Amino acid sequence: MPNNNIPNFLKDMLINQYGESKTSSILDGFSNQRFTTFRVNTIKSTSTEIEEVLNKENIEYIKSNIYKNAYILKDNYLNKIENLEIYREGKIYLQSLSSMLPPIILEPEENEDILDMCAAPGGKTTELAALTNNNAHITACEMNKIRLERLKYNIEKQGSTSVYTMNIDARNLDNFFSFDRILLDAPCSGSGTLNINDEKNTNYFTQDLINKSVKAQKTLINKAINILKPGGEMVYSTCSILQCENEDIVNTALKTGKLEIVPIQNKFKNLPILPTKIEGTICIKPNEYFEGFFVAKLRKN
Repeated sequence: MPNNNIPNFLKDMLINQYGESKTSSILDGFSNQRFTTFRVNTIKSTSTEIEEVLNKENIEYIKSNIYKNAYILKDNYLNKIENLEIYREGKIYLQSLSSMLPPIILEPEENEDILDMCAAPGGKTTELAALTNNNAHITACEMNKIRLERLKYNIEKQGSTSVYTMNIDARNLDNFFSFDRILLDAPCSGSGTLNINDEKNTNYFTQDLINKSVKAQKTLINKAINILKPGGEMVYSTCSILQCENEDIVNTALKTGKLEIVPIQNKFKNLPILPTKIEGTICIKPNEYFEGFFVAKLRKN
């Protein structure tokens, strides 16, 4: 294994889970400079309008094949993009490709009651609003008041008028709530997003961080089970690639007998996939395009 700023205990966990060869590939992924990516906010604009602006500004891009409104910038145009009206007016939203997947996989529909349990800063929340043409009833929870303000800012900027925000820890939601679909993008260790060049990794990425994340994840998914309507569907996702935060959490939920796996269809081409312990779930390997990410889709019996 190369000498880097990834904690040794994490390397050991990855080797135990994936083997040395795949772990070496994961560490290579941590060392990559990731391309800037964004999605078109279809509430305010169209791909045609955005492409016209990019072409006019000589900004090189390619369309991602995970989503028709997702774009990859071929160079580091971040500063240039942030100075364009399409950015300032909320016609595009800077978002990682991995982060765009959970709302797409949830397949939200108009007129549904949808919950985003851990919503800030709002990328997935506003994507849900766009996917439902601003015609769903979306509740977005955020427990931290500062992060809630950021969430509200992004919702307003994106024109996501179908979103209602709540300053609450979603674990404390009353069980009288009932939702057709739930997005649980759970707080996690962030093991899929580490930067190999960050010397602070060994300070903040600890076993305690993982343990605290797992505890929160278990409580959140149990709450989701309680407030999801029978026949309703939920997506559980993290930006972690560790089994203890992903498959183990989902398996614990499955053992209640109240949920079943909805296999994620293989409609996403060329995803860099890591093996998972649950068939029908996906775990994305970090590379220059994607963060490490886990997604499972579940239906309440």
